[in-house]
Amino acid sequence: MSATARLAGRARPVARPNPGVAALLVRDDQVIARGWTQAGGRPHAEAIALVGFEEGGAKGATLYVTLEPCAHQSERGPACTDLVMAARPSRVVIGQSDPDPRTAGLGARRIERAGIAVTVLGDDASRQSLAGYLTRAAHGRPHVTLKLAMSLDGAIALASGESQWITGDAARAHVHSRRAQHDAILVGGGTWRADKPRLDVRLHGLEARSPDRVLLTRGVAPDGVTVINEPAQIATLQGVQYLYVEGGAGAAASFLAKDMVDELHIYRAPIVIGGGLPALGDIGLSSLSDAHERWRLSESRQLGSDTFTAYLRTR
Repeated sequence: MSATARLAGRARPVARPNPGVAALLVRDDQVIARGWTQAGGRPHAEAIALVGFEEGGAKGATLYVTLEPCAHQSERGPACTDLVMAARPSRVVIGQSDPDPRTAGLGARRIERAGIAVTVLGDDASRQSLAGYLTRAAHGRPHVTLKLAMSLDGAIALASGESQWITGDAARAHVHSRRAQHDAILVGGGTWRADKPRLDVRLHGLEARSPDRVLLTRGVAPDGVTVINEPAQIATLQGVQYLYVEGGAGAAASFLAKDMVDELHIYRAPIVIGGGLPALGDIGLSSLSDAHERWRLSESRQLGSDTFTAYLRTR
């Protein structure tokens, strides 16, 4: 299932507005087919993986799928439960139950009633691969990743405001790869006015994956940019499951203060600035004990001379 969840990354974020799902069909310890949700949300992962296995062609195989196969009919394609039942694998292993009330356990029950063994894992890898979809379902807003690039002493710029560049080429390229995995990118009004950021993806071959641009400000929306006045309004961003918040310090603090950050991406350069602009403003903590046990490390890597660490919010 971990391999299936990694495969689901190919569907993010092009599958929007549908969740990015992946499926692996395995027989005799060999992967014999695979699929992931295609651009625009169709075909679904199961439909791709089961091509050529209709009419019982998957007998003796196990189908691994990160999200429960859909049970509802759609003008855009067949219900995946029907496809699974027609292919008749011996077993279906599901990473996460679908919170969509049109499926919500019905898909698994229908497959099981057809005489196919079903296991629902509820595993962390599948949950993370579906973070945007599940966060939308549970909280009515996108999954929020906050990115901070800082010096060893926690500064994001010199006292003068100069911030280009804190980190090196490898770290900046990594940031662009993260942008390409998000539906929208947000900065605060101060950052917009000071830096005039392009907020696009500048990696060869991925330019078309540039996210929608969102500005947190009380001002007027620039052309091609959506303006929101407060963090809670990210719930109104249509079709956005994954939101990437890049700063500055005020915008970052406002999302943390509202406890609306689900993932932290920290890029730290081996430099000391001293007296620079801090990465964060006040986030409303009244006690040091409130800061503990909120975050768990999920990834760490070296990017040239810089370090990258990712943390998940524990809820």
